[in-house]
Amino acid sequence: MRSFTKAGLAAGAALLLAACSSGGSGGSDAFGLGQGKSDPATTAASPTATRTPTPTPTPTPTPTKPPYGPVLTVQIDKVNAALGKLSPSAGLDAFSTSVGEAATAVRSAANGLDYANEPATVTTARRQLVIALNQLATDLDSAKSGIKRKSYCTPGAALAKIGQSAGLKGIPAALQQMAAAGYPTTYNAPETGQLQTRSLGNGTMVREGRLKGEGVLNVDNGGSSDAVVSLAQNGKSIHSVYVGKGKKASIEGVEDGTYDVYFSGGVDWDPSLKTFTQSCDFSKFDDTMAFETGRTYTSWSITLQPTVGGNAKTSDVDENTFPEP
Repeated sequence: MRSFTKAGLAAGAALLLAACSSGGSGGSDAFGLGQGKSDPATTAASPTATRTPTPTPTPTPTPTKPPYGPVLTVQIDKVNAALGKLSPSAGLDAFSTSVGEAATAVRSAANGLDYANEPATVTTARRQLVIALNQLATDLDSAKSGIKRKSYCTPGAALAKIGQSAGLKGIPAALQQMAAAGYPTTYNAPETGQLQTRSLGNGTMVREGRLKGEGVLNVDNGGSSDAVVSLAQNGKSIHSVYVGKGKKASIEGVEDGTYDVYFSGGVDWDPSLKTFTQSCDFSKFDDTMAFETGRTYTSWSITLQPTVGGNAKTSDVDENTFPEP
């Protein structure tokens, strides 16, 4: 290795000297090589760069909107399916869930109409339809909130409120214009019924037990709505009386025993469901009432409104645990 290094240095010096002193063409350098020639044993090949052409990007195709007719049908079918689940025979919690789902579906249908190739002949009708659908979605949300606030206490009452929606009423007119422009579709408007204000006569016995005793319960309804007052034992109503707003009524002939006193108030008494369908509330007196008959009989009097100096406290009761009158 050491001798190779020295030889390389000597050769480099000779090459430099020869390059300085050469003059004519065709001469030889110190290694016997002619000018313009190179030693094939010591020449390295220059690397060659290979360039790969950049591929031309494939142009993104412009999305083509689908025909308007099929899109309209799909969106209205979505509305039909959602509204079809609003059954007045469902439980109130299940009905409330269906109302929320319907609001989402109707709002989605309004947005979905934008994803179609809209002919100029339906532009006005589409605008009206979208307005109606969005209004209906808002009214459905409002009905769901009303159920939570107990403004609507039965599915039938909530459905009747939905039936008052301007959006629900505006959908058929917009679809008629669509059909006139050559885009018919099938829309199934739900049967919603009407909000009612039914009531019973003051003092009507909603539930009448034996009433063979001597006890008396007097009720003064100074509240803001009609009410039903029940005497209950073991979570079941024994006697119940309807008391009109601002009126008084009594239950006479109460048998001896200790009773819980429940009362509900509201608007529109449904005799088949035995409940108020709107603006309902459910309460219970915290203390029980004992009726005893001996030489005298027991008479209790209650007032259904907050009273200064009153000595009876009440508590709200969940409607699901409230005894049926």
